[in-house]
Amino acid sequence: MEIDLKKLRILITKQRDEIERAIEGTGYLPRTVIGVGTFLLDNEGDVELLSEKQLATFERFLKPLIEKSFQ
Repeated sequence: MEIDLKKLRILITKQRDEIERAIEGTGYLPRTVIGVGTFLLDNEGDVELLSEKQLATFERFLKPLIEKSFQ
């Protein structure tokens, strides 16, 4: 899976409000989702390094936001 790291960086640094809206009412904390995004940025987008829970968080919140943010 190829992740657009530029879009991910913008999302977690400048569009945190989008993350907060996406997780509202789910019980997730913004810092959890942002932490997964930061981990991916630090590891050049290598999703193979994510745990199952981190991967689920990425696929549930970050991936849709990345795909939506620049269409």
